[in-house]
Amino acid sequence: MIIGTGIDMVEVDRMADKIAKDNGLREKIFSVDEIKFCSNQAKSGEHYAARFAAKEAFLKATGLGLTASFELRHIEIFHDDLGKPNMKLSGPFEKLANENHWQKIHVSLSHVKSMACAVVIIEG
Repeated sequence: MIIGTGIDMVEVDRMADKIAKDNGLREKIFSVDEIKFCSNQAKSGEHYAARFAAKEAFLKATGLGLTASFELRHIEIFHDDLGKPNMKLSGPFEKLANENHWQKIHVSLSHVKSMACAVVIIEG
């Protein structure tokens, strides 16, 4: 059963500008592994923006939106061996998933030079 769906779009340059500042925002939004992955990509801004879009799409799919005042770094995007994006929850988001019996989270990412987008579907 589908619990919720979410979609979000992010401007790549805007995200790149925000995380370029040394104010801790990047570490608040992204996990250590996400930072390592994105920083090693030729077009790191596109990868950061796509991950941020996925986090926002996930919040929309939960029905909570930004009212869930948890740190976004607890929503982690990673790729399997074939390159398929997946989502791993930790901390308060993992607790929320367990309490609501979410069984599977599907995520799709896309990005080009100026825009990144993501779609998330939560199954229960």
